[in-house]
Amino acid sequence: MGNMLKIQMVKSEIGRPEKQRKVLRGMGLSRLNSTVTLADTPEVRGMINKVIHLVSVEESKE
Repeated sequence: MGNMLKIQMVKSEIGRPEKQRKVLRGMGLSRLNSTVTLADTPEVRGMINKVIHLVSVEESKE
């Protein structure tokens, strides 16, 4: 299937700009400590770069 990224929200979206909240929702992260697994694509990497201060990212091969 290719490289996958395990993304976990480690900081709250409270007090953050609406644009960053939309990026988190777009990745499927809705609450603190929630985790999603997404394909390693340029689009997903761009979303991560916008909210890198709110998430932790772990790469995995699958």
